Amino acid sequence: MKAPATAAPSAVPGEGDTAPAFTLQASGGRTVSLEALRGRPFVLYFYPKADTPGCTREACDFQEALAALAKVGIEVIGVSPDPMGRIEAFAKKFGLKFPLASDAGHTVANAYATWVEKSMYGRAYMGMERSTFLIDRSGRIARVWRKVKVPGHAAEVKAAAEAL
Repeated sequence: MKAPATAAPSAVPGEGDTAPAFTLQASGGRTVSLEALRGRPFVLYFYPKADTPGCTREACDFQEALAALAKVGIEVIGVSPDPMGRIEAFAKKFGLKFPLASDAGHTVANAYATWVEKSMYGRAYMGMERSTFLIDRSGRIARVWRKVKVPGHAAEVKAAAEAL
């Protein structure tokens, strides 16, 4: 069975590349954008679906690392294809203080090559690949983690961020 078509990124962004621009609505009535974060390093992580076991653990792990990341000037932004209502409920339920952004149209996920073809039980479909990007002060991608396994991931990202 063929997966639904989606716009493919012109190139897969990697370490050393300029981070693709984005502007998204986020939890708490915020807007997040690459432009607003210029001059400040940050973590941009993509997760498949709010309030599911893996995504909850990942978000809570980043929440636990938030104070240590803030000490070195690093902000965290989570991005999923969920609508804002689901994201707001997720953030409130788990007391998540960092912005969770909605990319329902997959525009940013396509730019970062995280909206990918997946397969389950022989059925192909499009979905969010759990991925994390560490963006430096100049707006370049310092580190990339693709096909992330949640246990220990936030600690690994924290260590890389502290080394920036």
